[in-house]
Amino acid sequence: MLSSLTIKDFAIIDRVTLELGPGLTVITGETGAGKSILIDALNLVLGGRASTEVIRTGADAATVEALFDLADSPEVQARLTAAGLEAADQLVVRRVLSRSGRHRVYLNDSLVTLATLGEVAGSLVDISGQHEHYSLLKPDFHLELLDRMGQLGPQRQAVAGAYEVLSDIDSELEKLSEAALKRGEREGYLQFQYQELEAAKLNDADEEDTLEQERRLLRNAEKLRQTASQAEDALYAGEGAATEGLSRAARAIRELAALDPSLEPVATDLETAAALAEDSARTLSAYARRVHADPDRLEVIEERLAEFARLRRKHGATLGEVIARRDAIAAELAMLRNAEETATELEAARERAATKLAAAARALSDARRKAAGVLCKAIQAELADLGMGRAVLDVRLEPLTGGAGLKAEALHVSARGAERVEFLMSANPGEAPGPLSRIASGGELSRFMLAVKRVIAARDPVGTYIFDEVDSGVGGPTAEAIGRKLAAVSESRQALCITHLPQIAAFGQAHLHVEKHVEDGRTVSHVRALEGEARVHEIARMLGGTKLGEATLELAREMLAG
Repeated sequence: MLSSLTIKDFAIIDRVTLELGPGLTVITGETGAGKSILIDALNLVLGGRASTEVIRTGADAATVEALFDLADSPEVQARLTAAGLEAADQLVVRRVLSRSGRHRVYLNDSLVTLATLGEVAGSLVDISGQHEHYSLLKPDFHLELLDRMGQLGPQRQAVAGAYEVLSDIDSELEKLSEAALKRGEREGYLQFQYQELEAAKLNDADEEDTLEQERRLLRNAEKLRQTASQAEDALYAGEGAATEGLSRAARAIRELAALDPSLEPVATDLETAAALAEDSARTLSAYARRVHADPDRLEVIEERLAEFARLRRKHGATLGEVIARRDAIAAELAMLRNAEETATELEAARERAATKLAAAARALSDARRKAAGVLCKAIQAELADLGMGRAVLDVRLEPLTGGAGLKAEALHVSARGAERVEFLMSANPGEAPGPLSRIASGGELSRFMLAVKRVIAARDPVGTYIFDEVDSGVGGPTAEAIGRKLAAVSESRQALCITHLPQIAAFGQAHLHVEKHVEDGRTVSHVRALEGEARVHEIARMLGGTKLGEATLELAREMLAG
């Protein structure tokens, strides 16, 4: 619901704030007072086209700000979240037009693009008349409207689900088809690589590190043997070995410890050191006997490591990556070899999915045809009350020419079904029904919208309806009927109506009056809320002009009393 609208420096409006509530609000005033400017300004915050020409003379920028209550609009809150904005129970939309051309759009004080504004705010308000936010001029909306009227949500979901399954299968088939074009060449290339990697017998990602260590030992075998032997001599076997000296020192200190017990630990440490030196000498002796050069083994290792280096240059930075590449090639080769079998299975699955999709699409089409008949009758009945009793409405369902092709079923189906839906109408006898966008009369178009909204109001997600030109070319009983329809629509949706007819204005739960004055040599448009006698006088003015007699005033009171 639109809670308030503030307009600043827009056309002949200096500054105006409209506080709006639920139900029906009527807007009246003399021709040229600025009523349509309000609609133009609101159209801006809904994502309409902007022009610097609307900026008030002498001002650098024009600003339009609208406050919407989203408590009953979870769909809009979801779109805010999807756009990366905080979703709350209120939404402030502000649009600033600058003479420099640097226009700005804000949603809850966050700067956004015009495209985001359209996505979020596009369905908040539906404006009748020649405006781009008039959804009934968009054939895409007709399909949604028909499905809502027929309560065809489950059938739509069945089609969408079946379509998604078929689309996934088609995607897999397309990948297989693309792969088949290069399969022979690709398979030969992969087979060569796999054979090379398989011949290398790569089973251990740590093998290269292990062989590197063994190669270092073999390359330095003589040095390792000699040094170990020399160390063994120094510790145990050679003249003046360390173990002999340590043992003598240990015995000497042990004798002294008998005289001075404080030397006991020193004697023990020397005995331990002698034993450790002797153990190390034995270990080094065994090591020296074990280490020996093996040129043949070293050559084998060098060749193996060279092979690893070559494979790493081609297939990965480490031996583990090379092994992973081999396994990936094996998997791809298996897929290529099984491609024909996979394609056959997918084709069979596609036939089953296509049959299911066709059945769901036909069921939806049948339901739409039935709903179209019901909708036409309901709207024509409403149009008859609105002075368009000779209007003929038709709902055209045309088969799609794009989307998923179901050759066996001779159908093309999208996620929304197998047809395009468009409302057609003839307002005059003898004329063939045509698209709504070609209806010349704005008043007829507005009344048609009113009839549609009267029928679908309970199922329409749009929170605010605005009716402009709905009273064009009518009067008397038809005007009163329009007023009653507007009041009925406003029971479930907020409605605003710009009107010149007192029969319609009298049905408003709130009444705004637009008037313009010349102040300091400039024309300024003002809007004020009318209540009590002020409203009586406005209705009387609409009935009888500027000279208001008591009879006219009394008639105005009777009309307002209902």
